Amino acid sequence: LQPISFTETYCDSLEQELLFALFNRLLIVWFLLVLCGLEFSWSCPRHCICYTAPTTVSCQAHNFLSVPEGIPPDSERIFLQNNKIHRLLRGHFSSNTVTLWIYSNNITYIEPSTFHGFTLLEELDLGDNRHLRSLAEDTFHGLNRLNALHLYRCGLSSLPNNIFQGLRNLQYLYLQDNHLKFLQDDTFMDLHNLSHLFLHGNRLWSLNQNTFRGLRALDRLLLHQNQIEWVDRLAFHDLKRLTTLYLFNNSLIQLSGQCLDTLPALEYLRLNDNPWSCDCKALSLWEWLKRFRGSTSSVGCQAPADMIDNDLKELRKEDFPNCSPTVPNSESRAQTNNVSGTVNPSLNHGGVVGSGGQTHIVHPSRPGRSRNCTKPRNRGKGKGDNEVMADKEDSSPDFTDGVNDLVRPPASVRLSNVLCPDNWV
Repeated sequence: LQPISFTETYCDSLEQELLFALFNRLLIVWFLLVLCGLEFSWSCPRHCICYTAPTTVSCQAHNFLSVPEGIPPDSERIFLQNNKIHRLLRGHFSSNTVTLWIYSNNITYIEPSTFHGFTLLEELDLGDNRHLRSLAEDTFHGLNRLNALHLYRCGLSSLPNNIFQGLRNLQYLYLQDNHLKFLQDDTFMDLHNLSHLFLHGNRLWSLNQNTFRGLRALDRLLLHQNQIEWVDRLAFHDLKRLTTLYLFNNSLIQLSGQCLDTLPALEYLRLNDNPWSCDCKALSLWEWLKRFRGSTSSVGCQAPADMIDNDLKELRKEDFPNCSPTVPNSESRAQTNNVSGTVNPSLNHGGVVGSGGQTHIVHPSRPGRSRNCTKPRNRGKGKGDNEVMADKEDSSPDFTDGVNDLVRPPASVRLSNVLCPDNWV
């Protein structure tokens, strides 16, 4: 047997000590990680999934009747969609929240102070709460970083004054599929950065001079599937960056080209499925369509009888016999350019006149010139679902279906990301 040297014995002993020390340290690190995981999981509401980076609480589709207790105060993302929650109250969420989804619940009441102090909130989805019906004026005040606000299918019949006051970073506003009949002047005045405004599927019947005042960054305005029959000549005067305007499936008989002259950036226009009258009243629009270099839908004539089923765009000058020439385009633009932040108060509101029991807003007109781009007709005569889509020949982009997807991916994709995070605990 060979004798074991002192050096070999010392090295073996030192190696064992180093391995033992390393094992102890790894054990301590593992134990700390377990404790951190347990600490977070203990504070996670029952039936919910919680994970970090960013701190997220996912409680969707569990039939909750109220906001679950125990949501960690440091949660940045909270997902409560597809439950049966009835009320939102102050204290349900913390001011650290960045993303809050509560769509598809049964919310009937939101305490006005629920979101006060939420200076970090960027996306708030309250959509598809069909029994909400009303909101307090200051519900969203102070949400200075809010980028997207979803209020679609909430049963709203009106919007309070100043409800969007101070939301200067808002870019996406979803108000479609409600019961809105009228928009007050300057409702959107503070939304300087708004790029997408979805108002389709409501009951709007008029657009006034100051309905869209202040929306100088607006890119897309969807107004289809309403009952619009009256448009002020200066309704779009602030929309210098608008590229997409949808007015199809409304109750428009006529629309002056002067209304559209104020839209220098317009690229996509849809006017189909309106009861257009292709007589002398259509000459102004016909002339504008001839000048327009963007993409438009068909403009199907419904009157007079000899013009039915014709497309206004395809008519010729000879089809407008005995029609007086329209106002020169340069004069129209000169008057448009006179519109600024100050407006003659006498033009904001007028009396009302009616026929058949219906009332219409009347604006004072200048001699020889009508401020109305349209001709009033009986309201309430909407079209069926099968009359909504534009002609297949229309080459403009389709924003009519899945409009919520313009901001974020479909729910199925989003939920898969929520349910399968990389660092789920």
